[in-house]
Amino acid sequence: MNILLIVGGLVLLILGGNWLLKAAVALSLKLEIPKIVIGMTVVSFATSAPELIVSVNAALEGFPDIAMGNVIGSNIANLGLVLGITVMLTTIDVERSFYKTDWPVMMLASILLYLFVFYDDVLSRVEGVILFTALIAFLVYLLKFQKPAVVDDYAEDDEPLELYKVVLFLVLGGVALWGGSESLIRGAVGMAESFGVSKRVIAITVVSIGTSIPELAASVIAVMKREKAISLGNLIGSNVFNILAVLGITSMVHPITVDKAFSSDLYWMLAFAFVVLPLVFLPKGLRLGWRDGLVLLGSYVFFVYLTI
Repeated sequence: MNILLIVGGLVLLILGGNWLLKAAVALSLKLEIPKIVIGMTVVSFATSAPELIVSVNAALEGFPDIAMGNVIGSNIANLGLVLGITVMLTTIDVERSFYKTDWPVMMLASILLYLFVFYDDVLSRVEGVILFTALIAFLVYLLKFQKPAVVDDYAEDDEPLELYKVVLFLVLGGVALWGGSESLIRGAVGMAESFGVSKRVIAITVVSIGTSIPELAASVIAVMKREKAISLGNLIGSNVFNILAVLGITSMVHPITVDKAFSSDLYWMLAFAFVVLPLVFLPKGLRLGWRDGLVLLGSYVFFVYLTI
């Protein structure tokens, strides 16, 4: 049964990633907005929906710490696993706005979360409101001022769609990604529990990887269809959404007490967020290639090994 849930989840994720990508490209054309903005908003919100649903449900059921483990693990997986695999498949050339806006916002959100929980090991309702307010400010800035941060090699291949089709593909893609991730998580957690794995390890690895699968599906499909801006924007935006929206909303529902065991995981999250910037400049400026992918993926495998 667990294997069937995993396979069914993967099928839904592939379909959902395709539909979401179609809608995202068409929406970018229709609104004349840079694709990275669509990636960091519409696609990120859709692919972060599993984290939000899992985290709020966990808080309502009296397990808000699972929400923290889920987000920290998911942010690490987004950069170590998903970005690592993505840039091993293709080289991504980035523009200056990546290190002037996109990366700094992700880094600041990560540092803000760390500072909020550093002294008292609690993410309070007030701090949740601050995080969510920062998200609104970020979205307003993106829509008004953001410029393309990734070179688009095949802009002429973009396919316009009628508005009702854009909405249809957005809804279908979002639902399929949510359903696929739920199915995958249930199957994976079921298998992990049958082997006697602890809840923290399940939250920081199995659940976080499971809720990062939509990002992986959307990013890999975007890369295969040469939509690199949507791929990178999705990952950066998803990490920002996870902290500012998922933890912001969850802590407003129920304050999150952070287990001491998550302290080292927070440092790992900060390290992965930071290391993306030097990788963009080394060994060749403003580019992420297969060597960078190996560094990210290798670091993620090492993190999982230490956690287990």
